[in-house]
Amino acid sequence: MYILATGCQSSGSTALSHDDSMAKRLILVDTTPVIPPPKPYTGLEYEKKETLSAASGTKSVIFNAKGTKLFAMNLEGMSVYEFDQASRKLTKEFKFTPTKGMGWDYNKSRPISSFQEKPVEACFSHNDEILWVSLHNADGIVPIWVNDFSKNTGAVDAEQKTKPVTVIYPGSAKKDSFRVPLIETGKTPKVIAVTGDSKHLLVSNWHSRNTSVLELNKDVYPFGKVISTVKVSAIPRGVVVDNENKKSYIAIMGGASLHVVDNNTWQTDTILNVWSSPRHVVMDTSGHIFVSYNSLGTIACLDAATGKSLFTAKTHSQPRTIMLSKNHKFLFVTCYSSDYVDVYKINDNNFEKVTSLPCGGHPVGVDIYEDDDKLEAWVCSYSNGKINIYTFKKKR
Repeated sequence: MYILATGCQSSGSTALSHDDSMAKRLILVDTTPVIPPPKPYTGLEYEKKETLSAASGTKSVIFNAKGTKLFAMNLEGMSVYEFDQASRKLTKEFKFTPTKGMGWDYNKSRPISSFQEKPVEACFSHNDEILWVSLHNADGIVPIWVNDFSKNTGAVDAEQKTKPVTVIYPGSAKKDSFRVPLIETGKTPKVIAVTGDSKHLLVSNWHSRNTSVLELNKDVYPFGKVISTVKVSAIPRGVVVDNENKKSYIAIMGGASLHVVDNNTWQTDTILNVWSSPRHVVMDTSGHIFVSYNSLGTIACLDAATGKSLFTAKTHSQPRTIMLSKNHKFLFVTCYSSDYVDVYKINDNNFEKVTSLPCGGHPVGVDIYEDDDKLEAWVCSYSNGKINIYTFKKKR
């Protein structure tokens, strides 16, 4: 299929272009299920909101490529929830066994006693077979085979750290259990991004101030190994992969820059100066990077080659995760402290606000489901453990 020049992030799924001129900029790979793109549309009309319960401290959400299942990373709940998109039902809970660790108080900027197994962000690889999850206080990430549990356990190796997982099926006494390998990356891992061919994975490590690069092999346990460490100037968070040009962009949330990584050498190629506190980054197929500036309450469209700001828009306070619609014409923004989700239409030279929707509990993660007639934005809130589904009718 044709795959977008981007990578998985804080709650992001691969998007597809419908514009013929853009399609020429896509690359042909054979690692992702063939998903027919939705029919073209030009507008969105908000219809309704539904609310589901996840677990405490839901941090991010991500759909599989087909859009049939949504996975929620519950940081405080120390679990990953699997929801069925069509029925809205919770189908599985991947529950970690807690062990003591050191966490971080972001309000007081000091270490605190906590637990290791706190899921933050996630990304799929290998045809949605493996879900990679960053564990906030475990100094690493874990791969979970979400469909074939027998593949989660590998050869016994005394040096390989593992984490026990119990799978709970709501409404049933049935349970499954296995151990997943912990691949150490750095202190406080956050965003995970994968290359389009599922050969490499990038992990931004908040307190280590670096980004780990893993080489993946689904046939060899533990399925990934660190081959490079990219040092950055300050705290990193968002990561996006440009598969066509073989570059990756790391948002330096603790500073005012994007580190551009050469995906051939896996080292920093250039540094683009941008505004302060870039948190999340996504990319379309026309050389544009979209970024949320957390402390500035602003989103921007940047030229990927220069970092130049092409146009911007103010948002509600503390914009966190951003997500493009499948046609790259709309941008969804979770605004944490203000309890809003802002929606913008992306024009040639400006952002046009479509709507701002109340979303209690501090919204932080978002991913999008689409079919020919509707678009659903699934938004998770951190403080109340809720997932709000905002449904829009497509206008042609």
